[in-house]
Amino acid sequence: MSNDGYRRIALGNHLLHTETLMLGYGYDPKLSEGSVKPPVFLTSTFTFPSADAGREFFDIATGRAAGKIDSAGGLVYARYNHPNAQIVEERLALFEHAESGAVFASGMAAIATTAMAHCRPGDVILFSQPLYGGTDALFHHVLPQFGIKAHTIADPASAEGLRAAVREAEAKGRLALIFLETPSNPLTTLSDIAVAAEMADESGKRQGHRPILAVDNTLMGPLFQKPLQCGADLSVYSLTKYVGGHSDLIAGGVLGSRKAMAPLRALRPLLGGSIDPHTCWMLTRSMETVGLRMSRAAENAATIAQWLTTRDGVKSVHFPALAKPGSIQARIYAKQCTGPGTLMSFDVGSRARAFAILDRLKIVKLAVSLGGTESLTCHPSTTVLSGLSEEERLAIGVGQGLIRLSVGIEHADDLIADLDQAFAG
Repeated sequence: MSNDGYRRIALGNHLLHTETLMLGYGYDPKLSEGSVKPPVFLTSTFTFPSADAGREFFDIATGRAAGKIDSAGGLVYARYNHPNAQIVEERLALFEHAESGAVFASGMAAIATTAMAHCRPGDVILFSQPLYGGTDALFHHVLPQFGIKAHTIADPASAEGLRAAVREAEAKGRLALIFLETPSNPLTTLSDIAVAAEMADESGKRQGHRPILAVDNTLMGPLFQKPLQCGADLSVYSLTKYVGGHSDLIAGGVLGSRKAMAPLRALRPLLGGSIDPHTCWMLTRSMETVGLRMSRAAENAATIAQWLTTRDGVKSVHFPALAKPGSIQARIYAKQCTGPGTLMSFDVGSRARAFAILDRLKIVKLAVSLGGTESLTCHPSTTVLSGLSEEERLAIGVGQGLIRLSVGIEHADDLIADLDQAFAG
């Protein structure tokens, strides 16, 4: 089955749930000697049934066949397509009812390809802050070397803030891409996707070109937030995190409409950001349990976040479910999310105190990344946001006392006991 259109799979009159489809959609055992699980297709190239079929397959894979994506044709060469990637793309698309999906060698490959596919020299990228350090560096330092300008959104939660930022960006050039990371990393602040979509529509009428709205859905997706259903054109993932979920692979993904995805799929093999079969096989394994893992970890996170609010020495706790009732953040959370995710951050006042707490943890591992089965923690100012100046970090609300915590699937009582002894020490 191709991923060129979302299908509502039914058993009679009963629509099947995503959790069920993750165990078999997009794979036919009869094509692989009856193997229950997909094998790893370790080949660089594929035979054509005829010379004319080879011509057609190449036209589709390279994007020359208008209106068709590579999974609508045959297999060509593993840099363009292969069975393991197609299985992951089809299953990933189910989570957000997407028309099309594409997987990449990393989350940054997915983001960079998205930007380069939809922007040209002189264009402007408008993006929210705080932003993942790698994405921030790409937008602020790399793409400007190719004539693509960067502009930040001071307040991506309000219509007024988004409208003002869009107008400012249009004054710099053609606004080609609006990029939101929501929730943000590490402060978990939410941006209003639906309002951003309205602003993109307004901009399109003024410019004669509607900017693409892309959302980094890594921290909530694919379970607790569906950007495409909120009006986004593209939903971007570091599949390394929750979808992979075991801290043992690197991968990225993008979902969206056929129109928005077509230039990404055409550009991916040219930039070399394609993903290997074994990593795709591991993703297929992980996607079977992503709902179970994220649900358990989110329950743990909610318990721990609430405990942190009662702990002496904690100045603030940043977690979506703790948004002040009646606030803009609470309103966005209620309409846009179905759960809080598992990432939080909390401020203990100083770097010295943060380091002392981090060094005393026994169960929670001191490491970057997030979304794995194990709980991970780090000091953002000296790790994931170390590329920013102190002034830039303070401007987005990240101080030296801030600790980031990604909660795993351990027992919540054990994690609290570990945090408690680290604080007490």
